Amino acid sequence: MNIVVLTGAGISAESGLPTFRGPGGLWNGHSATALATPEAFHRDPGLVHDFYNFRRRMLNSGAIAPNPAHTALAELEKASDTRSSFTLLTQNVDNLHERAGSQNVVHIHGELNKARCMDSGTVIDWTVDLSTETVSPFNAGRPGRLRPHIVWFGEVPLHLNLAERAISGCDLFLAIGTSGVVWPAAGMVQWAPAHCRTVLVNLEPPANQQLFSEFLPGTAVEIVPDFCQRLLAVAEKG
Repeated sequence: MNIVVLTGAGISAESGLPTFRGPGGLWNGHSATALATPEAFHRDPGLVHDFYNFRRRMLNSGAIAPNPAHTALAELEKASDTRSSFTLLTQNVDNLHERAGSQNVVHIHGELNKARCMDSGTVIDWTVDLSTETVSPFNAGRPGRLRPHIVWFGEVPLHLNLAERAISGCDLFLAIGTSGVVWPAAGMVQWAPAHCRTVLVNLEPPANQQLFSEFLPGTAVEIVPDFCQRLLAVAEKG
């Protein structure tokens, strides 16, 4: 069975990471989603750096850890016949899937622990703060030319061709903790072939619920471990 999983902020929220969406989605009095734009970075790069520094420090503080839903997906991947039969697409910019043991993780919205040079496009691992004084090692020492390796609103997500290939050939498409309002991720289920089982796990019905054949209401921690165990049990029976 070819399995593709798409995860969103809902799965990370259960590990203590704020979603910054909807009511209360503020950071230091600012709308967090308004900070996640190229225009905001152009207007006030220091403020945007502070926002992502806060998120990066939180992720790497030791207080945030993978939850049972992350672990269940890693175990499901490990039990797959080959790594190519399991693809985990994530909208999340944290590394909780990797820390849980997942291997074939595709970050379509970038990663907090990486930075990108705005001149060369080079992406590097980066786990400390960024600022307008940070010097890029790729452009003769010019400061202020590194940005978070994050896909902001108005920018094109990463690895879309890979995602479309994986989904168009899958037998099960499982979406977990997604809002159903951020495109193109919200429409990725439409890339699935006609025979594919499409399953949505979310605490509340998201905006794109009608695109799925099955909706399982609940949190990722409540639903995903049991769902994965049932998949493994069916696979063992042949």
